[in-house]
Amino acid sequence: MASAEAVAAVVEAGGAHVPGLMDALEARLRVVAKSHGATLGEHACATIEAGGKRLRPLLVFVAAGPSASGHDAALRAAVAVELVHSATLVHDDVLDAAVLRRGRPTVVASAGRSIATATGDLLFSRAFAELAGGGSAQAVRVLSDASSALVQGELLQREDAWQLQTTRERYLRRCDLKTARLFRAACELGALAGGGNAPLLGEFGERIGIAFQLLDDVLDVSGPAERTGKHRGTDLLDGTVTLPLILARERDPELAKLDLRAVRTPEQAESVCDAIAATGALEEARRSALAMVAEAKAELAALPEASQQAALELVADGVVDRYR
Repeated sequence: MASAEAVAAVVEAGGAHVPGLMDALEARLRVVAKSHGATLGEHACATIEAGGKRLRPLLVFVAAGPSASGHDAALRAAVAVELVHSATLVHDDVLDAAVLRRGRPTVVASAGRSIATATGDLLFSRAFAELAGGGSAQAVRVLSDASSALVQGELLQREDAWQLQTTRERYLRRCDLKTARLFRAACELGALAGGGNAPLLGEFGERIGIAFQLLDDVLDVSGPAERTGKHRGTDLLDGTVTLPLILARERDPELAKLDLRAVRTPEQAESVCDAIAATGALEEARRSALAMVAEAKAELAALPEASQQAALELVADGVVDRYR
């Protein structure tokens, strides 16, 4: 994730309206999380309070700009985007039987599969209720399309599990569906709320979303756990083939012969991570991410507001900052 300092810089550059909206976001998320009974409310609140830097809602606010009428539409969109993101994390943890998320016990680890599934379902449903309250059918379509893409991406990842022959192109398609489309939706929803250029801002969001996922996959190999909130090599243990492994197998004959199902312990995963790093694959994956960020920033030259351009450039730089 982007560093706290990078996010603070975006908040400051985004305009006088952004800090208040970020505060309103947190307050509304807490209200929504507590809205359906003590049991689900407890776990929904725990999911929301686990944090993250709120990068996606921040994108909504910056893409909306200060002209967003009354800011209500931008706030509703930002809440909805963060709820969808949180729901996907809870459901991913159910599918992966994950124990930790952001350094804390997951809902599935602490309360079981049924409660975790219901918690994720609650967050999803409340996201669309929040957005529909603003009365924009177009906004609901944007978030619905992004949510459908998330499902497609998850199915693609399940289909590709343990498949070491996964190509770079297929991997990037998965990144687009699972991660980048929600970034795109955040930017498009902000543009709709503020009357901005939705296609341009959406393209920017999609590019930095792919870069975000690339660097997340690099971090899974490079670690350490105290920074990422999960064990180094978690993707390997889950059978998830990412770009660092794809590139490393092209360079190392031993990795080319790897049986991923034989990697069963954190210690074995760390050993494979060391072998991947030794090939230089992490640097190549990072260069790919940096190129996407540069392309995304170049798109912003067409924006009429210099302050909005500067704030979005800081968002892009914050995506890169998470690797340092």
